[in-house]
Amino acid sequence: AVAMFTGKANCPYYAKAELLADYLQTNLPNFRVHKITQHPDKWEQWLHDICETNGWEHRQCPIIWRELLDRGGKGQLLGGLNDFLEHAQKYYGITSVMLSEEMLDVAEENLQAHLEIVKEDEEIKSLIKPMQIWITSASVPICYHLIPLLANGEVFGMTTEISIHLLDTEQFKEILCSIVMEAEDMAFPLLRSISEHTKIDQAFIDADIIIVLDDVLLNLEVQSLENYIREVSEICQVYAPLIEKNAKSEVKVISSGKTFANLKATMLRTYGPSIRPENIIAISTSWESAAKAMLARKLNMNTAGVKDVIVWGNITGSNYIDLSHAKLYGYDCAIRGPPNFQRLLMNMIYDSEWIHSELLSAQSTLSSRVSRCTGMLPAHAVATVLQYWYHGSPSEEIISVGILSEGQFCIPEGIVFSMPVRFQNGNWEVMTELEINETTQKVLGRISHELVQEKLIALKEINEMHPYEAE
Repeated sequence: AVAMFTGKANCPYYAKAELLADYLQTNLPNFRVHKITQHPDKWEQWLHDICETNGWEHRQCPIIWRELLDRGGKGQLLGGLNDFLEHAQKYYGITSVMLSEEMLDVAEENLQAHLEIVKEDEEIKSLIKPMQIWITSASVPICYHLIPLLANGEVFGMTTEISIHLLDTEQFKEILCSIVMEAEDMAFPLLRSISEHTKIDQAFIDADIIIVLDDVLLNLEVQSLENYIREVSEICQVYAPLIEKNAKSEVKVISSGKTFANLKATMLRTYGPSIRPENIIAISTSWESAAKAMLARKLNMNTAGVKDVIVWGNITGSNYIDLSHAKLYGYDCAIRGPPNFQRLLMNMIYDSEWIHSELLSAQSTLSSRVSRCTGMLPAHAVATVLQYWYHGSPSEEIISVGILSEGQFCIPEGIVFSMPVRFQNGNWEVMTELEINETTQKVLGRISHELVQEKLIALKEINEMHPYEAE
């Protein structure tokens, strides 16, 4: 067993018990001691918590108990100083004759030593600066699923500590507090801190990563699409200057959610011109994953074996699932090969009717499912893209991400458009070497028109969406 001695750092009674315990440990072969000092300001709460946990009744300093490690049971309370003196006299024939003046001197030394240890710990912690992650609209289910993925070490690495800041309006403060408490209870080793914020002027302070989850509840019977677009623009007008003012210069901004993911990224860049354009992206991995799963069900294979499905365009609006580069690994067919053996998906789906007609219907179903998901899928998508951003994506694999167009694939500049990229060395690059056919190019033109129209409405340059007219 181990005798546990805990008390206020400046308590003379703790000092007397501590010195007697040291004497017993030195002179008795099987007497082991573990000492814990608490700051005087924290003692009462700590004592209350430890007694409540163990079902003890004790109100004084120090508190002494035995940890019955060899029996696997809970601690056995001995009591305070007088109880310990009586125990030592009864079982070991030893007592303490320490004078009051000596007790006070040792108590003062204990307090100074405790303060120095606390200061040293704080200095060590300050050298390990955690990554600051801000999540907006943090009361939504996506955030709830996202926190464990960010905190378990797989996204940023097992040596990178993080601090998570949850931002939402005052009406959701109770939900934020509940999320904070639950995350703290999970005791992630790499989660330095998690906190809730409802004051917008304090948002994004020292942010390394900002995950924007804000959504608008689309109901076109209540108001027009154009009005919803203006709402999104107003949100970005608030966020962008704060990001420029408070966040770090290399901050990475990720737009996700169920509505206007591309537009949010576009307008954050528009209203925050000092934010590096390559550091603002929109997440289309949810669509990519769901499309792969749909294809895997059609082919009766494992979803993980479907690669290089491209999501073009407006992630939460009009998008295009491109299968022309898709590959299959581990597909059960007449020709088999090693794990890296691949087959083109288009050569394996012999049902051309499904590709050309039913796929469109399936995409509609896919859209409905993605928009109604409870948060697990988009949370996984955000975590996956962050992991790729910091550690690189699988070699030669195509990843779809919404990025600010610079004219690649004849897409208009200045809009965030989902297109194929690869991640390496902490950056991404567009896979411009991919060839696209004429049909795909026409689809991209139509989708680009929609995104340009959204941006013009957000900037109040036009009042309503104009229909696309093919050239």
